[in-house]
Amino acid sequence: MIGKLTGTLLEKNPPELLVDCHGVGYEVQVSMSTFYNLPAVGEQVSLLTQFIVREDAQLLYGFGTAQERAAFRELIKISGVGPRTALSILSGMSVADLAQAVSLQEAGRLIKVPGIGKKTAERLLLELKGKLGADMDARAHAANDNQVDILQALLALGYNDKEAAAALKALPADVGVSEGIKLALKSLSK
Repeated sequence: MIGKLTGTLLEKNPPELLVDCHGVGYEVQVSMSTFYNLPAVGEQVSLLTQFIVREDAQLLYGFGTAQERAAFRELIKISGVGPRTALSILSGMSVADLAQAVSLQEAGRLIKVPGIGKKTAERLLLELKGKLGADMDARAHAANDNQVDILQALLALGYNDKEAAAALKALPADVGVSEGIKLALKSLSK
């Protein structure tokens, strides 16, 4: 219903904002990553939003990027994960970190977020697998073109995302493609 707000930022009280849109003040809850990127009070702000209607409340959640809103929407689809928990996850880690944790199936990174236990973390990893978009997975986090080429070569050789990403982490940052593939294969054969 309400997809975007653009107006004057009147108040900043984490995690809530008050945004004046032509005389109407909207209370918007935001993640801490969005909060830290907000302009000063009195300045113009533009947020993508998600409107949630519950039996006892109508809540508006705001996001600085389309990727963050998309991740929030995927998170709230999961059984047992409500908007508050999804906002907590996005406050505790960036969307890129979340996507990487999901593609590498690293529950330990999710457990560090307040309010996320082992069972919830495992359910999140299972339910989000393949849903955060190809542009957000481990392949998008390769530091340079050489690492992208090395990762694609390992995937073409039959290694899965988790194995290939782990081998890529062990490589020096400035390694060439052919040398990187050799080193990665050596570490994967151990």
